[in-house]
Amino acid sequence: MTQPTHAAQSERDSVPLAVQTVLDALEKLRFGAIQLTVHEGRLVQVDVTERHRYPN
Repeated sequence: MTQPTHAAQSERDSVPLAVQTVLDALEKLRFGAIQLTVHEGRLVQVDVTERHRYPN
């Protein structure tokens, strides 16, 4: 993975941590699911389930 540029880094700094967590999970995940848990309108938990498939 490449390092972010200064502009990209400052853009990342302005994104809330919860949103950045979801974006990071999406970037890394090839196959699987991301489940968001919300309490009273606020994101409180992110669960990532990654699938690995192997040929027979």
